[in-house]
Amino acid sequence: MSVVETIIDIPIEHERNVCGQFDQYLKKIERTLRVTIVARDGAIKLIGPDGMIRKAKSVFNNLAELSKRGNEITEQNVDYALSLSFTDSDHELLEIDRDIICRTIAGKPVKPKTLGQKQYVDSIRKKMIVFGVGPAGTGKTYLAMAMAIQAFKNNEVSRIILTRPAIEAGEKLGFLPGDLQSKIDPYLRPLYDALYQIMGAESFLHNSEKGLIEVAPLAYMRGRTLDNAYIILDEAQNTTPAQMKMFLTRIGFGSKVVITGDQTQKDLPGGAASGLDVAMRVLQKIDDIGFCRLTSEDVVRHPLVQKIVQAYDAYEKKEEHKDGRERPDRDRRRHTRQRR
Repeated sequence: MSVVETIIDIPIEHERNVCGQFDQYLKKIERTLRVTIVARDGAIKLIGPDGMIRKAKSVFNNLAELSKRGNEITEQNVDYALSLSFTDSDHELLEIDRDIICRTIAGKPVKPKTLGQKQYVDSIRKKMIVFGVGPAGTGKTYLAMAMAIQAFKNNEVSRIILTRPAIEAGEKLGFLPGDLQSKIDPYLRPLYDALYQIMGAESFLHNSEKGLIEVAPLAYMRGRTLDNAYIILDEAQNTTPAQMKMFLTRIGFGSKVVITGDQTQKDLPGGAASGLDVAMRVLQKIDDIGFCRLTSEDVVRHPLVQKIVQAYDAYEKKEEHKDGRERPDRDRRRHTRQRR
């Protein structure tokens, strides 16, 4: 394979953003693609095999364009640009960046950052009910909240209802002090956090007092009909099949529903079936219901979170494979003893 040399021009005002502090992004690209990179005065020289040079050019061009659009380049941007450079979808990074859902109270744009997230957002726009399933850090709840708030601001719905099952995450919390609201607030805190960041605390409290935004445990949904509302059920893996059926049958006219969950993080009692798992099997053939499966590649938190998710995925697959091998061996030994 021939070694080639090429130069990419990057405006000097974007060079630090693209290369990272102390050239940390540049070094990561260099290690991943096994090319030599020299950056000086807005020019980046690439030296290496022809195929890897093409990938490196694609990565730098994408990052430079993101920087020109006013984005602060993060390690997640670099990792995703690198992963896309090994596919035929490297050009789609810039298309994803154009899809701005809304802006936070600080003016920061909220938008999908991966192809999986883009498909999730598009599915929410097209379908009446969407199941967003994936590991921690993939933006399932945050993007759904952004879509709900934007629909509310555009008068597409008259209210927002956010709910999740109130169940401890593997620990018993005992009798919490305070009134009913203060007892359930800790379970709903992630929803409040997203609301405050996107809408602002003052706007949220104003609309909450008028009953236009409601944050409540799933148990409060029983017996209600939810018309002209944007409804988000978070942590759906912790619902029972009966709770999920109850929730889905609350939906009225003019409503949109997003159900999010992580099938690998259930807090239900041992052996209990998850309402999310059952619903995804039962409803998969209904046209107006969308199913989006996000993966570790869609994690947009700290890059270490992506590595943790991938490590657990590999470990769980290894354990399942080991269990599958041991079970036939046990059955074979049992059958042999019975014949004797």
